[in-house]
Amino acid sequence: MFLKRNFLLFTTLSLLIYMSCKDNKKVITQTEVTFTKEGELTIFKSADSSKISLDIEIADTDFDIQTGLMYRNQMEKNQGMLFIFDDERERFFYMKNTKIPLDLIYIDADTNIVSFQKNAKPFDESSLPSNGPAKYVLEINAGLVDTWNLTAKDSIIFTKQ
Repeated sequence: MFLKRNFLLFTTLSLLIYMSCKDNKKVITQTEVTFTKEGELTIFKSADSSKISLDIEIADTDFDIQTGLMYRNQMEKNQGMLFIFDDERERFFYMKNTKIPLDLIYIDADTNIVSFQKNAKPFDESSLPSNGPAKYVLEINAGLVDTWNLTAKDSIIFTKQ
């Protein structure tokens, strides 16, 4: 009888706890991360001496470099994120938690474009290597490397605000 009563009490309490949790659902929403202009960047095209100007966010701290453009819903055509590293070496990026498709432009210490990773897929955790030493990485919307006809002979300059 004692076991039966304890079992009944335990079952009743468990059911009450379950039902109270069920009615008390919390909705977790993510704060939207928006673009903050921190500098300007110009791409100089070697083929025709034309220029492309962008507003940039700068990722130069460990946190900013690790977070990058994760959790962003969009980026305008004239915007990008410039990653600045302390040293020049081969770089490897991936698209974990990145919602927008990107082109990655790898740039050496002399600010010359080294290589590209075009049309990086959202949320893809595959490695996107620079295939050569890079000190900077510029992330822009997917397709712009081809639209702007960028080549490894092009270069950049940038200023911080």
